[in-house]
Amino acid sequence: MQEGTKTKDRVKTSLSFGNSATTTQGDMKMFHKLKKAAGIAAAILATTSMISTAQADAYPEKAITLVAPYGAGGASDLAARALAETASNYTGGQPVVVVNKTGNGGMNGARFVSEADPDGYTLLLSRVGMALYPAVYTDSPVGWDAYTFLGMLEATPMILAVNANSDIQTIDELIAKIKDSNGATTYAASGPTAIDGFTVQALLSDVGLDPLTASTLVPYKGGSALAAALLGGHVDFLAIAAGSLMPHIEAGKMRPLMVYSPKRMASLPDVPTAKELGYAQAGQVGGWSGLYAPKGLPENVVAKWTEILGQVATDEQWLDLAEKRGSTSIIGDEDPAAYVKSQFELYNGMAKKFGYIQ
Repeated sequence: MQEGTKTKDRVKTSLSFGNSATTTQGDMKMFHKLKKAAGIAAAILATTSMISTAQADAYPEKAITLVAPYGAGGASDLAARALAETASNYTGGQPVVVVNKTGNGGMNGARFVSEADPDGYTLLLSRVGMALYPAVYTDSPVGWDAYTFLGMLEATPMILAVNANSDIQTIDELIAKIKDSNGATTYAASGPTAIDGFTVQALLSDVGLDPLTASTLVPYKGGSALAAALLGGHVDFLAIAAGSLMPHIEAGKMRPLMVYSPKRMASLPDVPTAKELGYAQAGQVGGWSGLYAPKGLPENVVAKWTEILGQVATDEQWLDLAEKRGSTSIIGDEDPAAYVKSQFELYNGMAKKFGYIQ
């Protein structure tokens, strides 16, 4: 009985060892399979990473869309086309194509870009409105900081002008006429809270008039439409971007009375600035252009545009086109994020003072 028991035990032990050996061999096979699979996955990941890096380094590989958020012929459009024409020389043969996406104070175009894929193929030719609109409207569809800031491009003086046939010769005469008119004088602007609305309202406030009622705003869309309104005698005056007015001033069809700029324009040396005339608020108003992209833009794309803008900054074509628009190139002069923030704060303060924000 004892021997039989021992025999059974030896059989059990043998079977037990046999099952263990079988299990170990299966585990080893599975381990090698998993190791092989992991190696293949790692190789695929490495290859994908190399392809992705190569594609990133190759930017741009196709046409770049540059959105101008205001109408054709205006300061935004003119600056966009100047940048596109010049920057295309440094994009490895890939064109920069300007597309106008207008409406809602420039916010339609701004939102289109802010919501685009952050791949560097959809950019925004920003204007002061991209800081001003959020400064005025708390429900703005796009915040002032909803972008990757690639750089500031130009400072754009604003010019207060009348039709050359007007009997108004100076800024003092215009102010006197506004005071006597009891709100009957008219000016063209994109809207009361657009930059070309604030140019006039800041001046009215500076001379002790109600910025909202002392003169009547007549709305038009885009710089070319605003200029046409003054040329056609439909309004008494306006104060808009120099780029939209300089051709008409040079042609003798408009008379400039004042410039919204830190210093006098070289092309209008006899026209005083709002700042030198002592207008506190109007003296701080001015136009500008910048280059924005959607948030989350890859670092290599940011670096590429830093390189491109550095080349554009010294390009004679860009500088000549800026001068013709009455603008001054400021590429590399300002930290874009800090500058735009300061502009937001300026117009937010004015909006509160004028009663746009309660």
